[in-house]
Amino acid sequence: MFLTAVTGSTDGIGKQYALELAQRGINVVLISRNPDKLKSVAEEIEKLYSVKTRTIVADFSKGTEVYPYIEEQLKDIPLGILVNNVGTQYEYPMPLCELPTAKAWEIINVNVVAVTSMTRMVLPGMVARGQGAIINVSSGSELQPLPLMAVYAATKVYVRNFTFAIREEYGSKGIHIQHLSPLFVSTKMNTFSQKLLDGNLLVPDATTYTKHAVSTLGRVQTTTGYWLHGIQYFFIKLAPEWIRIKIGAQMNREFRGEYMQKVRTKIQ
Repeated sequence: MFLTAVTGSTDGIGKQYALELAQRGINVVLISRNPDKLKSVAEEIEKLYSVKTRTIVADFSKGTEVYPYIEEQLKDIPLGILVNNVGTQYEYPMPLCELPTAKAWEIINVNVVAVTSMTRMVLPGMVARGQGAIINVSSGSELQPLPLMAVYAATKVYVRNFTFAIREEYGSKGIHIQHLSPLFVSTKMNTFSQKLLDGNLLVPDATTYTKHAVSTLGRVQTTTGYWLHGIQYFFIKLAPEWIRIKIGAQMNREFRGEYMQKVRTKIQ
């Protein structure tokens, strides 16, 4: 029986992907950096769905040094599905000179190096078996350059282009390679905005979002994963890129203002 591996699987969309796939009777390999959270999620999954789990502790922010260990742990596991979900974001919107260099490299290591290395790691086995699925989680920020989140948005453009390219390379070999591009979801990635954390019809929680997204696996190659996000994505693309850049900049200025106000309130 094949297994699925989910990176960034202890919170948000990653955790919910693990739960949704386990609910369908699929054994799950959980890969994340916090051993306590991994243990908790693994126990929750096994209790709820009577499937087997395995955990791999890996901090993707450390870059290439983590992958030999992950590869060793996965070498005897016939992976049928890989969910490249792990990602990190700015603490709050900020111009490039305000972004710590260490944080910039963390974003690149987690958002770019992880999806590249994990995909390269598991593809040979899938090709040899003639079947498999890879879900690469991008973001609606791929739609245009995004001022005040320049590095983050650029990494998501990479995810999109990388996914489309390897789909052309391996789609004919029985590998389903899905590009998943959510817009705002209420997760801890967006703690800079209480409005986003509170959520609404257009900003679903991770459970609602993932239920929709998992249902597209094997059916759609490119999707936002959530029907209302799909409508938003369509209309956003109608605007010229320069307008999208301006709108994105204004949106992030507002989020930045909200965050700064919260910080000032705490200090007072």
